[in-house]
Amino acid sequence: MTVLVTGGAGFIGGNFVLDWVAGSGEQVVNLDKLTYAGNLETLASVAGNRRHVFVQGDIGDRSLVERLLAEHRPRAIVNFAAESHVDRSIHGPGEFIRTNVVGTYDLLESACGYWSGLPQAEKDAFRFLHISTDEVYGSLGPSDPPFAETRRYEPNSPYSASKAASDHLVRAWHHTYGLPVLTTHCSNNYGPYQFPEKLIPLMIVNALAGQGLPVYGDGLQVRDWLYVTDHCSAARRVLEAGKPGETYNVGGWSEKPNIEVVKTVCALLDELRPRQDGTSYARQITFVADRPGHDRRYAIDARKLECELGWRPAETFETGIRKTVRWYLDNPEWVANVRSGAYREWVTRQYEGATT
Repeated sequence: MTVLVTGGAGFIGGNFVLDWVAGSGEQVVNLDKLTYAGNLETLASVAGNRRHVFVQGDIGDRSLVERLLAEHRPRAIVNFAAESHVDRSIHGPGEFIRTNVVGTYDLLESACGYWSGLPQAEKDAFRFLHISTDEVYGSLGPSDPPFAETRRYEPNSPYSASKAASDHLVRAWHHTYGLPVLTTHCSNNYGPYQFPEKLIPLMIVNALAGQGLPVYGDGLQVRDWLYVTDHCSAARRVLEAGKPGETYNVGGWSEKPNIEVVKTVCALLDELRPRQDGTSYARQITFVADRPGHDRRYAIDARKLECELGWRPAETFETGIRKTVRWYLDNPEWVANVRSGAYREWVTRQYEGATT
């Protein structure tokens, strides 16, 4: 038995692949374009493992995808492939449209053609799991109830709009062509192997380098935080028992304002890797101009996944963030290798001169 994972060299996809190989006897075919956030070093522990087949390529390359499907005959496709950073989508939305919308369309077409030709038993068992985001729902007020699966879409950034479009395509391919799809909407992931332009690893890396810790606006934007291995276990559970055509929200039950997250990271670093001068890393916090269209609050209601499929996160924010900080402290080589010249140039362009 085989599954095809797209975007499996990225942060969440890479963690999913590592968990899959460690906990399953099935082969995983890993298709990743290896853009700036794709990193084969994340997969170093499964290099040479015959149950992991890595292929560099684009989900929009139909001839490649169709060849992989015909050759490996997967029982499922798990689609993590996406451009995912809001700030990058504001500066360059075109790539987000090409990958998240057109790429998803191409992948659906390849999957539908493959699925249609399967013997009936394999056709009935096949699943297409599409990994989406809570950002498609828009922004919540301070007292609004968390996002449920029935909430209407109100995307506010080019990134979330492109993901919303991909969700609609996945839904349409189910209702029009019968493709057995599943969709998950996750909250903010954090954990090992996350590219250091996202909030938590950026704070860790900058703090250790003695650089400023840039916090947008007043830092009171609220997010629900989900440890990445919990997301992986939720995806496995949805793939195993989810009902085709359904969507499931995946959250960590851990709403935190960004500034509280940053101060928690600083406190852990104070404990685990104190500054030489004995002061707190919190003195490096710098408030910068808020980004355009910055959603104020996200919160996930994951009760459907809990009640129908019996899933809950194993980590609290307190246990997950400690594991995360410790991982970055223990893996400086991984961090140094992903912080290429292009990465440094992007961070400088994004934050320099934006101090409030």
